[in-house]
Amino acid sequence: MKAHEPGVPPLAFVQLLNSDALEPDAVAHFRRIIDHQGTSELDLVRHDRQVPIRWFREVYPDLDPEGATHLGLAFAERAQLTSFGPLSLPLVSAGSVTEVFELLGYLPVISGALRPHFHQGQRSLTVGLSGHTGDPDLDCLVITYGGAALLRLLDMLAGTLPGVTLHLAWKAPQFPEGYIDLLTGRLAFDAHASFIDVPAETLQARCRFPDPLAYRLAIAELSRTLERNTSATSVTESVRRLLEEDPGRSSSQEVAALLGVSTSTMKRRLDDEGTTFREVRQSLLRERAIVRLLDHSLTISQIAVDLGYSDLPNFSHAFRRWTGQSPSEFRKVGRRGPG
Repeated sequence: MKAHEPGVPPLAFVQLLNSDALEPDAVAHFRRIIDHQGTSELDLVRHDRQVPIRWFREVYPDLDPEGATHLGLAFAERAQLTSFGPLSLPLVSAGSVTEVFELLGYLPVISGALRPHFHQGQRSLTVGLSGHTGDPDLDCLVITYGGAALLRLLDMLAGTLPGVTLHLAWKAPQFPEGYIDLLTGRLAFDAHASFIDVPAETLQARCRFPDPLAYRLAIAELSRTLERNTSATSVTESVRRLLEEDPGRSSSQEVAALLGVSTSTMKRRLDDEGTTFREVRQSLLRERAIVRLLDHSLTISQIAVDLGYSDLPNFSHAFRRWTGQSPSEFRKVGRRGPG
């Protein structure tokens, strides 16, 4: 297994293998991959290393967005509060829905395949979801799984919250006749972007098993773990975190200095990881722009300033390059409701 490649939590993966969510042939294929890697299911969990998401492409070579959606929803049905390693204890001990969503900031501790983007608007919290697998179909898989699993965990922790909806940025798959899913009415397709919408009043909903002391101790340990991981993480991830702290950082020289390396060294290491400083920055700005444009209480000019653009035309030009639409065109369709 390669260092720094995007993956999924090992216990969640092993629980999946031992459930009825996968066909026997797929389970056998996954186990052959594990054997080929010279490891075992027990060792995967014991060493707490992310399981490479690319294994799913090996097992499902013809995976497309429809198949990825079905798999993601099937996997999410098996999500357990124990599945997510260091995040499991704070999940169980969270006192409110707000505290559950705060834990998404520590998602890199257990998975590099899915990234959340937060925007607190006047009426709701928008949590953008983007896959970072390098494969658009696998991105659909991790986004569906991550979003649906979170809604199911909220059901366990705080009861069903009808106002919390998962929006996915691709067409709805064909579901079998008579198919009933617990997310019916809370799942929408064909959205502008993939995101979870949480009404502001829902954020204060109380969880069933609050333990403030356990939550604070777990958060402190998560912070230490994330800090330790930062020193051993990929250069791409390190650059991205610095840009997340301040999207206005447009100078590669400034970011390299913060990393304690020369600009040429940072460029070479990013190149080794298959990217550039500009690509990392543009990806982050695109994700943040989309999440903010979903909040119609913000003007497009405000969003441009928030993202560090000197004027609206520059932002509009960049957004059209990213999406094929201007910011105003993107907004015209508006949010789609659950279907």
